[in-house]
Amino acid sequence: MDQRHQALRVGLSAILCALVFRLFSMGIPEKVVSWLTQPDTAAFLTYLETGRNVRFSPSLEAFSPDFVESPPASAPEPTQAALPSFSDPESVEIYNASAKQPDMAALLAKPLTWQLRGEEPTVLILHTHTTESYTKTGQDYRETASWRTLAEDYNMLSVGQLVVEVLAEYGITALQDRSLHDYPSYNGSYTDARKSIREYLEEYPSIALVLDLHRDASEGAGGQLRTVASVEGQTAAQLMLVLGTNHEDYEENLSLALKLHAQLESQCPGITRPLQLRAARFNQDLSPGALLVEVGAAGNTHAEALLAARELAKAVAALAEGTQ
Repeated sequence: MDQRHQALRVGLSAILCALVFRLFSMGIPEKVVSWLTQPDTAAFLTYLETGRNVRFSPSLEAFSPDFVESPPASAPEPTQAALPSFSDPESVEIYNASAKQPDMAALLAKPLTWQLRGEEPTVLILHTHTTESYTKTGQDYRETASWRTLAEDYNMLSVGQLVVEVLAEYGITALQDRSLHDYPSYNGSYTDARKSIREYLEEYPSIALVLDLHRDASEGAGGQLRTVASVEGQTAAQLMLVLGTNHEDYEENLSLALKLHAQLESQCPGITRPLQLRAARFNQDLSPGALLVEVGAAGNTHAEALLAARELAKAVAALAEGTQ
């Protein structure tokens, strides 16, 4: 038996040697090594062993002594919209429901001197009518009244949160007041919001822009108003800036509003409704950079409002370093 086993082992060794010789003659080992050292293969094997997703530079063979992982791809910087000319007052469509007759051309051309980028918060987002919401498109949330809800993913808090996030992408630090100023009582919303604005301005004197984000509501024979604009081929809501003129410094707010309106129309034609001047304050007397913005209307969907809100944030970012 021992002689038979020995003969079998010798025979198998001979066969194995022949196979190895044959493989080398065909160049198979070199091909296997080449495949194993390809960057894509190396990355895959590294993932199997460590669970890390890596990219390898193709300039060196993988696993060579000088081999290093290439840095991960960085996220592209957001593209900042170019500033339009602020010398043409006809670039801003205005509906004046106040008794004031300001010099629109002079206010539009007046330089904006601020710097919104920096470590300190420079923007405050709030919602006097926090629970305002939009037309449902299959979402399952409870309304406290028609087109109003406490569901933060669908009321004005979600719109403001998106503006905060987009501004952050452009290096602008914004705060959001998440108070329910209109709930449980709608009456006194502006008085309640006024207290919050004052507190934020006192705590953060760096705040230069106060945006009070609402959604409009106007019911007609066809139902609730729906505003429509096009943003990169998608249907969006429109934006409307509303200015209160019932205070001494309203022209400072109006000068900013005219520029923001012009910027919005320049980067996305049709995104705005006429800028409204009203005989009210809307708490805009608290800051020279206070604006009220209607983000769509009750007839719009939540998704349409979010598209418009993103354009609003981009326009603010374009004005972040002022104007000449």
